[in-house]
Amino acid sequence: MNRDLWVFSAVALGGAWLVAAPLWLGLTSSLALIASVMMFTPTLGVLAVWLLNRRTPARQWARDTGLTFGPRPGRTVVLLLAAWFGAGLLSALAVAVSAALGLLALDLGGFSLFASALGGNPPLDVGTLVLIQLLTMFLVAPLINAVLAFGEEWGWRGWLLPALTGRGTWPALLISGVVWGVWHAPLTLLGYNYPNLGPWAALLFTGACVLIGILLGWLRLRSGSVWPAVVGHGAFNAAAGLPMLLGSAAEPPNLALVGLTGLVGWGLMALLGAALMRWLPVARPEPVAVA
Repeated sequence: MNRDLWVFSAVALGGAWLVAAPLWLGLTSSLALIASVMMFTPTLGVLAVWLLNRRTPARQWARDTGLTFGPRPGRTVVLLLAAWFGAGLLSALAVAVSAALGLLALDLGGFSLFASALGGNPPLDVGTLVLIQLLTMFLVAPLINAVLAFGEEWGWRGWLLPALTGRGTWPALLISGVVWGVWHAPLTLLGYNYPNLGPWAALLFTGACVLIGILLGWLRLRSGSVWPAVVGHGAFNAAAGLPMLLGSAAEPPNLALVGLTGLVGWGLMALLGAALMRWLPVARPEPVAVA
């Protein structure tokens, strides 16, 4: 591994553990706050590498790491919109397939699982609240979430993915996805995303990150810009909780199996990723300069 990859990995992954240390030491239980701050450690990794390569002009570095709209801005806008709405549609398909396979019990009349999470005396009718949640999930949340998602994506797809493409496009997609999954370990070892699995959640979520990373990586390489991946990441984060919104409290969903980050979602994302790479292939970019 060359120097720049060592520096990036040390700052991004080491920074994640440093930020999450209060959770492990019992100093805070605010997982959402810790996760939000963690999301900027990959950006710190990119900045650390740039400081070691100051011979590269800032404008060129921005272009190489995807901060522009790429060589074909029109295509980038189309891919950005596809990412914005596509993640929600893919999540809805994962829920539908999970239900069709008998793995997910839906409650589309009373939304009992969501209602139980609200507790007593919700401010509005549960159905109205679900509708608001769905509209927010598809229309607003991808953009709001993109603010934090940028902190990760400039690192993973902006810098790391192109830096690895000298090994080939598929190896770069897979390796960057594994690194992304391992980066989540300070949270997933505590059961984050799959609370019933305990530390095994780290292994399962790494697999999900590889598959999501193929889709986000395809957006990055197809557009030459990090922005479709940023919005796509925000949209994935918004849409992943759909089983908890539509499920039944009588039969709570097994998140290791159902939905976008469960095994059903894995299958759908694998098929979509393979189809995109087969029918809409990407050109291998010039790797970001590394030393």
